[in-house]
Amino acid sequence: FDTPPRVQSAMITYSMRLLSIVACIFQAAAYPDQGNVYTTNAGVPIDDAVNSQTVGSRGPILLQDAWLVERLQVHNRERIPERNVHARGFTAKGNFTLMVDWSNTTMAELFTGEPGKKTPIACRWSTVIHSLGSPEFLRDPRGFAVKHYTQEGNYDIVGLNFPIFFIRDGIRFPEMIRSLKPNPKTGVQEWWRIWDYFSNFPESLHMFSWLLDDVGIPAGWELEDGWGIHTYKWVNATGSVKLVRYYWKSRQGVESLQDEEATQKHFSFASTQMHDKIESGIFPTWDVYVQILDPSEQLNFSFDVLDTTKQWPEAEIPLHYVGYYEFDTNVDSWFLENEMVAFSPGRLVPGIEPSDEKMLQTRIFAYSDTQRYRLGVNYQMLPVNKPQCPFQDNHIDGYMNFGGPDSKSSKEINYFPSTIDPTVHVAEPYPHETEEYLEAFKVRQMINKTDDFEQPRARYQSFDEDRQNRFAMRLASTYSGDRMDQTVFQTWMRYWQTVDIGLYQKIIEYMDSMQFASTNMKDISAMNEAEATKLMKGREMLRLSNAFFKASGSSA
Repeated sequence: FDTPPRVQSAMITYSMRLLSIVACIFQAAAYPDQGNVYTTNAGVPIDDAVNSQTVGSRGPILLQDAWLVERLQVHNRERIPERNVHARGFTAKGNFTLMVDWSNTTMAELFTGEPGKKTPIACRWSTVIHSLGSPEFLRDPRGFAVKHYTQEGNYDIVGLNFPIFFIRDGIRFPEMIRSLKPNPKTGVQEWWRIWDYFSNFPESLHMFSWLLDDVGIPAGWELEDGWGIHTYKWVNATGSVKLVRYYWKSRQGVESLQDEEATQKHFSFASTQMHDKIESGIFPTWDVYVQILDPSEQLNFSFDVLDTTKQWPEAEIPLHYVGYYEFDTNVDSWFLENEMVAFSPGRLVPGIEPSDEKMLQTRIFAYSDTQRYRLGVNYQMLPVNKPQCPFQDNHIDGYMNFGGPDSKSSKEINYFPSTIDPTVHVAEPYPHETEEYLEAFKVRQMINKTDDFEQPRARYQSFDEDRQNRFAMRLASTYSGDRMDQTVFQTWMRYWQTVDIGLYQKIIEYMDSMQFASTNMKDISAMNEAEATKLMKGREMLRLSNAFFKASGSSA
């Protein structure tokens, strides 16, 4: 019989569908266990994963190809927002080993008990300002955040490789970060913007005396010390309160890179170096110390002990040994355990409470809030963030809640307290900080004790002459750009002159030498000895200045 072309086409389509159904039946029979069979995310077996569904072999592609659509949609959503700060980082896991029982000072389970007791930990080291795709050799503060999975819940300490911070009040934080981030016009970090902002806050002098010093570029994550920066309260079983700050001393020692050395390093040298050491059985270790101060003594110092721009002098507030961190395990997934691990200084346990410090109070809110933005409201359900002790999960609904049939999203009584279901109850009462009566007017005021020059002066004067020269050279480089505002420049020269007159003179001398070398076209053979010496010195300064900008990812 003669069959019309349209009918022939329909018959072919029907036959193809029938063959497809038969093939699926045989495939199901052939693969009763799909454990090793490539499937869609819905578990459907895939028999061709490299060719899209098309009209004929040459296309066009059909929108009904759900497998193709799924692959593209998942790929398009594989990235999450990077951290606004601390984007570039490395995470390792290990244990905190308690070596001294501190039950007389705090009731925190983490710090009490027999020497040798271990608590699981995860730590994330990071650069602060630059993006997720930035090199690890850049001059930048390093974050040092530790999550302790205690038997009383998770306890986080967020710190740096420096003992202090740029500012003392968290309301300045957003603008501060904007000044340190790249210029929105050029995409480059530029020092004229940084100096412009911080010229309003001489409290930042101390931080710059660390950042622009030789310790500004660690030679590896494991080759740096750490400080908790903030002041916390330790509360013991009787309710007695002490103020404390944490310090982590690297057993590997502290090693740093000069600018020219840093620019020769691999893009990811620090993470590769630490990862490989752990894999080879060399486990980085830090000794944990704490400084302890009775609250009644906090007014006995020339500075405010709740000022994050001030270091607690060890000679006046000595270090006490607590135990040590040892990191023996690399993450199983860079994304699941490094990108999705989340820290907050507000994550405290019984026996540890926040002080009144302004920066700490601000970060208690900000850190949890930024993680809920990045990871979603249920981010503490993620394995790397979940407590490792028995706990009540109070997450209910929300985006990507995967609590399962035992979660509160599946229970009729998803609230607390309940008379009908009294199985969940509050903990037995335990001491908090003793009652403190406060009476004051609501104000927006600076703290009374600010002395912004004493500690940077002492630090600079502790450097040997070569180290002082390198510090002054880096400062001179940052002030030498064409866009440096003269009013801002003069402000900073007054600041540094107050810190140390010799430092101020070095900055001016180095700037003059670089200016002479960059503008003088005269042949060196035609110069007198003084001019020739100045030219050679200026050229050397320009070479070092160029290395500084490369190693900091910035320009003047």
